[in-house]
Parts: sequence; structure tokens; C-alpha cells
Amino acid sequence: MCAESKTIYQGKLIQLHHEKVALPGGKHTFFDIVRHPGGAVIAAINEQEEICLLKQWRHALQEYIWELPAGCLETGESPLSTARRELEEEAGVTAEQWHELGQLCTSPGFCNEILYLFEARVLTGSTINHDEAEQL
Repeated sequence: MCAESKTIYQGKLIQLHHEKVALPGGKHTFFDIVRHPGGAVIAAINEQEEICLLKQWRHALQEYIWELPAGCLETGESPLSTARRELEEEAGVTAEQWHELGQLCTSPGFCNEILYLFEARVLTGSTINHDEAEQL
């Protein structure tokens, strides 16, 4: 259980907290925790059973990597709404059928980010509307 939490960094997307945590037996330890709003990841599958992958520049890795379409939850937005928005923005695709696949914690040792996983089918082309920072 967190006994104290101090925000040591507040960014546009994440916060970094230094937390004092009570352990069983009365001892304490400290953790640095990244607070993240979470995101949605989409497995968009077409009629030929091909899956949509995007090649995106990732600054932290200093390279382009292949990824499923995905994006961060905005305040008050449901994971499904995020998934619909991100699939259209990043891949220029809309889907008629959506199936929730579950969720996963990406790095639970230091981050509270939860990714909500979706399967999208019956795809239709739309307009790509990349975020200013996205390099796809």
C-alpha cells in the first residue's frame, strides 16, 4: 500500500511519481512509478485474413518498428472509442465488427499502463489523419 506519493515529473502524457510503499511486517520501500492513461490496440483483419501493421518511427528506440494500430485513451474516452478513432486516424480504416480481446499491463514493474486489445473486421477504407508527431 502506498504510504506517500510525490510527483517528480508532470508531462503531457505521463507523470512520474516517487512512492513510499508499506510492506507486510511494517517495513517500507520506494518505487518510481510512471502513471499513464492507457491505450487501445487494434488487430484489424481484412477479408483475406491479413492483419494491418504500421511501420512507425519510435524515438525511444531510434528506429522504425512494425506495430498494430494503437493509441492513448483521452480523458473520458472509452477504450472502444479510442480503438475506433485510432484505427481511422493511423490506418485510414473503419470497421463494422469489433470484438474485445482483453487487456494487458505493459510494464507492471514500474508503470500502470493498461492496453485494451480489440479485433476489428469488415474493414472499409477511410481518410488517414495522422497525429502531428506520428511518423508512419
